[in-house]
Amino acid sequence: MSGPVIVAPTAAESFPAIGTTATVVVTDRAALGEAVALLRADLASLDLTCSRFRPDSEIRRAERAAGGTVEVGELLAVHLDAALRAAVATDGLVDPTVGISLDSLGYDRDLADVRDSDDPVRPTPAPGWRRLGWQPEARLLTVPPDVRLDLGSTAKALAADDAAARIAEHTGAGVLVSLGGDLAVAGPAPVEGWQVRITDDHGAPGPGPIVTVRSGGLATSGTARRRWRRGQLACHHVVDPRTGLPTAGPWRTVSVAAASSLAANTAATAALVRGPDATDWLAAAGLPARLVTAAGRVHTVGGWPAEVGPTIAGAV
Repeated sequence: MSGPVIVAPTAAESFPAIGTTATVVVTDRAALGEAVALLRADLASLDLTCSRFRPDSEIRRAERAAGGTVEVGELLAVHLDAALRAAVATDGLVDPTVGISLDSLGYDRDLADVRDSDDPVRPTPAPGWRRLGWQPEARLLTVPPDVRLDLGSTAKALAADDAAARIAEHTGAGVLVSLGGDLAVAGPAPVEGWQVRITDDHGAPGPGPIVTVRSGGLATSGTARRRWRRGQLACHHVVDPRTGLPTAGPWRTVSVAAASSLAANTAATAALVRGPDATDWLAAAGLPARLVTAAGRVHTVGGWPAEVGPTIAGAV
């Protein structure tokens, strides 16, 4: 996952979690220990609930019901609601049933364990979010036997939103939480705002503009990381649910600012899938966004801050 790099944090800690890098930054150094503990607890619960790589996760248990209806817990219910709202808002371009598509491309285990393979590709389109039976009031879920859920995109962003709000409430500090490419802030921001560098790789201080975030969320989705080979196909983790194949361009990364990390991630992921008309779609939605082509050319829409100097982003 692409993502932001926090510029000169004063009280921050990062650690690996849920297949990415989790970072929490607080305005009060004395609050850092509690902030880290709260974030670790939230992510442990998220992993046990939503991971498609854990046989004991709640979504795996729901799938093993093979078309039977099961009652799910409150946390999974919240994440299912978010995933289905994202599917509706994007006309299915962000689809929680894309898990079977990722499996068919070889991404059926934690990415650190995915290896290049000469096996031929048999792309599998997503069955479609409308196949799910979901009764939100009763928290009853029915997953057809041929459906594999993948909540990774929306779940990570929603977790950033919820963790930032919870930490701010408990500590009274200003908080920034970054989970890979998904960033959320809560509580009182620093006087100068949160300074965030937009890069292709959240784990490296590469080239990219610095933007100021004071509220809401920021998300960067991209295809520069999480890559592997399947047969003759170069694969990455952003898949078009309509074809079951990795998105083919023209965008390398898309960054979006929105009222929440969840809304920003939903729009950024959908823009990658939409392809060439993503700029018009984002502009019509009134979302500030920065899109970078595979060749590194930068396009901005919706009031995203103008960049000083060349409009060619640094090479990956």
